This record gives sequence, C-alpha cells and structure tokens, in this order.
Amino acid sequence: MMARNTLYRGRFFLHMYQQSGYKGREYWNWLGKNLATYALTVDLLAFNLVVLIIAIFLDHRLTHTAPILIIFIYALFWCAPVGLYTKNRPKKPLTFTPRMKRLAITFGLLGIIIPLYGTSLSFQYGVLFPNIYILAVTWVLGSLLLPYLLIIAGWLMYPVESAVQEGFKNQAREKLSSVPALKTVAITGSYGKTSTKFFIKTILGERYNVCFTPGSYNTPMGICKVINNDLQPSHQIIILEMGARYKGNINELCQIAKPDVAVLTNIGVAHLETFGSVDNIKSTKGELLDHLSDDGVAIINADDPALADMTKDRNIKIISAGLEGGDFKASDISYNENGCKFKVTGPNGTSEQVSTKLLGSHNVQNLLLAFAVGHHFNIRLKTMALAAHRIEPVEHRMELKKTDNITIIDDAFNSNPVGARNAVETLSKFKPGRRIIITPGMVELGAQEKQENERFGNIIGKANLDHVYLVGAGQTKPILDGIRSTGFDMQKVTTVSNLFEANKKLLENYQAGDVVLYENDLPDVYNE
Repeated sequence: MMARNTLYRGRFFLHMYQQSGYKGREYWNWLGKNLATYALTVDLLAFNLVVLIIAIFLDHRLTHTAPILIIFIYALFWCAPVGLYTKNRPKKPLTFTPRMKRLAITFGLLGIIIPLYGTSLSFQYGVLFPNIYILAVTWVLGSLLLPYLLIIAGWLMYPVESAVQEGFKNQAREKLSSVPALKTVAITGSYGKTSTKFFIKTILGERYNVCFTPGSYNTPMGICKVINNDLQPSHQIIILEMGARYKGNINELCQIAKPDVAVLTNIGVAHLETFGSVDNIKSTKGELLDHLSDDGVAIINADDPALADMTKDRNIKIISAGLEGGDFKASDISYNENGCKFKVTGPNGTSEQVSTKLLGSHNVQNLLLAFAVGHHFNIRLKTMALAAHRIEPVEHRMELKKTDNITIIDDAFNSNPVGARNAVETLSKFKPGRRIIITPGMVELGAQEKQENERFGNIIGKANLDHVYLVGAGQTKPILDGIRSTGFDMQKVTTVSNLFEANKKLLENYQAGDVVLYENDLPDVYNE
C-alpha cells in the first residue's frame, strides 16, 4: 500500500515539475503554495506520529503481531487511497519525453534510498521478522520527502540537460549556416507572438517558400527542433517565434538564429512574476534589436509607447503598424459572427478592404504587423489583403467555433490584460443571444496580478454579459470584486472549482443562440 501511494505521489510531482517547465524555482514556488495539500500531507504525517507513539509508549504492552496488525489497518485506511493525486482530470497529461525519462530514472533512484535503507535497518534490529516500526516510519518518510528529492534530481540532471541542449544548438547553427541566402524573421513581444507568426507565414507564403515554428514553439529547444528537422535548402525564409520568461532568454535564442527582420508586437506585463519588473521585460525584448543584422529591419507596434521609446535612438530601419497610427493603419473596423472587416492603408497611401475570419482589435493589430513584413519583402497590398481572407484563427486564440445551437469564442490560451479586454469587448458586441464568459483570470503577473484581475472583473461587469462562470474561488476573487464594484447582478455569476464543472453547468443551462467566450485556461498546477 505504501509503495502504491509513493508511486502515485511520485508521478504526480513529476507531472507538476513538467508543468512548471522543468524550472526548479517555479516548481519550488508551486510547492510552497501547496505544502499542506500535496507535500507534507496530514495523512502521512499522522501515520508516522501514530507509529512513533505506539513504538515509544505502547510497544511493551502489545504482542509481537499486534503492532503489525494496527499499522496494517491504519495504512489501509490512510495510505491506500490515492484520490488526492488523481482527483483532477489533467488538461495536459504527463508526457514521458526523453528528458522526462532521464529525470524520472534519477528521481526514482533517489526515491528508493530511504525506503531501502529503512528496510535494511528493520532487518538489523528485528528479531525473527523486520522491525515494523523502522520499516513503516522510513517508508513514509521517503514518501514525504519525494517532492524535495525531485528538486535534487533536477539539479543533478542540469549538467546533462545543458550538454544535450548545447548539442542541439550547435546542430541548428550549422544547419542555418548551410543556407546562406535564408532570411530569418524573428517575432517577440509580451502578447500576440503566435498569432502574428501564423499571419506572417500566410502572407509571405504567397510568394516565398517558408519554414516556420508550429504552435507555441518559442524556446531554444523548440526552435532547434524545427531548424534541425524541418528546414530545407529550398526554403527562402524562416519565421521564428521567440518567447521569454527571464532576462537573457531572447539573447540566448538570437545566438542560435540571428534575425534579419525583428517583429515586436508589444511590451506588457506578461510573465512579470518571473521577470521582476516591466523594465526587465523591455530590456529583454530589446535584445532582439541588439542582434539585428546590418541590413535588417524592425517591424513595431506603432501604438505601443514602450516600443517607440526602445527604437528611437537606434540606427535601424523601422516600419510601424497600428490602429491609431504608423506606416500601416486600420480604419472602419467592424465585427460579426463571421469575423471582421476593415480598411488597411499602407505607407504610400494606397488602401485595400480586408475581410477576415479573425476576431478582436488585437488580431487586427497583429495582422497589420504581418502586412508590414510582407511590404518589406515586396508583396503588394492587394495580394496581402486576399491572403488575409484565407487566414484561419489560431487555435485557442479568439478562435470562432459554431455548433448547431451555440457559438464559442475560444480564447483559452494564455490570457493577458490586453487580449482579455479585447475578448470581452468583442463578446459584448455579439447580438442576439445570451453572452457568457468562462474564465479563471490571469496569472504570472507578479505584484500586478490582483490589480489586473480586478480590472478585468470591472471590464466584465461593465460589458452587460448574461452570465459569468469564474473558475477557482481563490484565483478569481479579485475578478469577483471587480465585477461587484460595477453594480452587476451577482445572481448572474457562478464560481466553480474547475473547467470540467464549468462545462457541466453550461451544458445544463445553455440556450440556443448563446455565445460563449472561454478566456484563458490555466495549466494543472493552478487547480484548486
């Protein structure tokens, strides 16, 4: 029973470590927030306490078999159940990648040291049979220490993983150098990187043979995987999304692939918890410009003052795009259940009407950045407008889905203050039909998280929606406070413990014609 409990605990902590991006510091922070819930659990602590009390105060009064029977029955009721580690259906299951297999083996070896040592001691101090007290206490102690042994395992594997990653990086650099005519378009920013990447890929694909990173491949290993496996000599352009959570991350990526075109979507408070300050975010994103090739160009969001400030003293070519100004501008924006329409005007004054399946003003902004990139590569505005009509929404980013009875706006990927506001504003414009939002709010915003979520609640309250489902009572309390401050009818707000419960309630209460916005979906480490 103890072995089974330990195996389930170990697998659970491996899953949380993977969900934390294999980052020891982030896993440690999660562990601190969930210490009593998952790490130092009452059942295991109480188990050892009971065993010690029996051994010290009652052993001389019991027969030889009595403590064995007592501990067995106690273990049956307290250690056999493993529901704590399986109660929540994972949104993203544990994946045994090569890296996870290496970590799991090291973790497993560390995890059996205390139980094996305890077993040895139990035989040493036992008479005819192993000493049941030593056996029970050491096995439980080994299980209690599992979450901390995982940190040690990660630390031990760090040199190995660093060597593996450096090998992939060198391979990627050699591959890029073998295609000297290749142009590299690199995209970074606090929000909108993935959507902008796919828009650029569609537009440049009208004229060029393009290689690009799929999904949210924006880490060193994600970029290396695409370069090493997908890049061919026939490719003319490679489009790379470059993400960052810590200072220096963009610098590391640019040392793999130096950009010829640097696209900066915006500067915001995403990952503020790991960056520490907006200035750190700004300087890290600016690393992309530091590595720009001599004849390179920067494509920037004209509506973001931080980007204008970042580029004003640099001797580089700049093309700007924005809803309020810039070389590429949008006007006459309108939305309906099929997407949006607007007029785009280029730097030479020419304009075109654009009809697209995309929703939200932030997607219009991202599309303008893509037009600016296409312009740099000498693609006509009319050609780009036609290409925009064929662009499909990126999965889980204001993705419009229709069923026989309801319309779903899926904006479940990594919500941020700008995107969340635009998503709610877009939902509020849908008529007729009830307008419903399901959200757990935003995370990784550091000291501003409570304030931003309360502001988000204020926006929801003022949008006059028909129902609000908040996922996670603790996580969404600031949102609830923000909604309440607007005088919104709180009978229209329902708080649930997880996304599965929200979907169940939605299915029980939906009406034909409803429009439902899924705004963000937190990973399993945030389950309450």
